[in-house]
Amino acid sequence: MARDPNAKVRLAAAGDLHCREDQAGRFRHFVRQVNDEADILVLCGDLTDHGKLAEGKVLVEELSALRVPVAAVLGNHDYESGHAQELCAELAKVGVRCLDGDHFIFDKVLGIAGVKGFCGGFGNATLQAFGEGPIKQFVGEAVNESLKLEAALGQLDTPKKVVIMHYAPTAETCQGENPEILAFLGTSRLAMPVDQFGADAVFHGHCHHGVAQGRTRSGIPVYNVSMPLLARTTPDHRFVVIEV
Repeated sequence: MARDPNAKVRLAAAGDLHCREDQAGRFRHFVRQVNDEADILVLCGDLTDHGKLAEGKVLVEELSALRVPVAAVLGNHDYESGHAQELCAELAKVGVRCLDGDHFIFDKVLGIAGVKGFCGGFGNATLQAFGEGPIKQFVGEAVNESLKLEAALGQLDTPKKVVIMHYAPTAETCQGENPEILAFLGTSRLAMPVDQFGADAVFHGHCHHGVAQGRTRSGIPVYNVSMPLLARTTPDHRFVVIEV
């Protein structure tokens, strides 16, 4: 039976799990809570601590007890050891759909667009592609991630839409981080396609010392769902649940 398009979807979101090889059992309570409280789970990158396949296998075993669909993006830590594709293949074994400029549709009602994202700064302080070649390449990576998100959102025609990424799309949710690293936490380039196509919410990680909520320029809610942040603000819940 198809879901009523007007019915609310309970979406759980978390990021920065940083799973290590010695952490078997760490996420069992997390999984039980998600099963009890959500219809779907999204994971916003840094699923592993150093991008090792062995870490991914531990996480896969932890997530195997989930009874809800899962969509995810990778984070910078997941790329550290050069096994990003293998990590996605492992996660797929337990039904985790890794997004990288594409989308997942839940019950024909909720569309989820996902990219890793990149850094480069916010607002008037956004780094521009000017000068040396390496600077242009750096900015080009941020532009490319923004274009991938634009393509993913452009394909969605579902009644409800959310966006998941690892890097932050707004400086608001980075407040509290060391100001010297602000430009490396995300970029407002990632918010541009969100404001263009619209969404019910955006979820990201990466900012362990940031704040929980912000908004894009057009007012779309942005949620920082980094587990280290949630451990301080909602210690009994290492994920956020919203109804979409």
